[in-house]
Amino acid sequence: MAFELTFIGHAALGLVADGYKLLIDPYLRNNPATDLNPETVEADYILVTHGHGDHIGDTVEIAQRTGATVIANAEICTWLGQKGVKVHAQHIGGGFTYPFGYLKLTLALHGSRLPDGSDGGNPAGFLLTTNADEKVYLAGDTGLFGDMRLIGEEGITLAVIPIGDNYTMGPADALRAVKLLSPEVVIPIHYNTFDLIAQDAEAWAEKVQAETDARVHILAPGERFVYP
Repeated sequence: MAFELTFIGHAALGLVADGYKLLIDPYLRNNPATDLNPETVEADYILVTHGHGDHIGDTVEIAQRTGATVIANAEICTWLGQKGVKVHAQHIGGGFTYPFGYLKLTLALHGSRLPDGSDGGNPAGFLLTTNADEKVYLAGDTGLFGDMRLIGEEGITLAVIPIGDNYTMGPADALRAVKLLSPEVVIPIHYNTFDLIAQDAEAWAEKVQAETDARVHILAPGERFVYP
């Protein structure tokens, strides 16, 4: 059974798994990398890795309009629930079986304060095991950490990782992350949205493919990757 991932731009993603539409970190309205409109985008579920404005983005508006369930840590879900949003709270290391697969929150090294200054809890990544037993790792905003090797032991089909540096892993650490994760396919995100995180993804991909067995797919905003 195939899944389909669309790179919306920056760290915003669309994922279709078993027919369900997921949005990840839907930063749309003020995102210079996309013209996707939060007033028209569709979603069954929204996954939020952490509370920063360029990740929680337009979650409230989209969830209120579509009725989508937002999946995030408990602090973010409490904040969203007060805004009338349907939520399902999890915490790092905990998983839950949804109609689209089994979703577990993973460690991420970053911050998570919400746009209004509220506590956003701990940042996270997501590890999705689809109903066809494919493993999709969405790292979120993170620095390199050694336990990526443990995540890699799951047998990763697709890893989506940041390479922009300054706020997250840069290219060198992202290459080390690929070596720890050993994914079949890797897609870089969180780069080139702003000058501060400008990177040469093609040069990075060449190094990854020279030093690992992973295939790199570089997606322009709006492009999609279909597996298999």
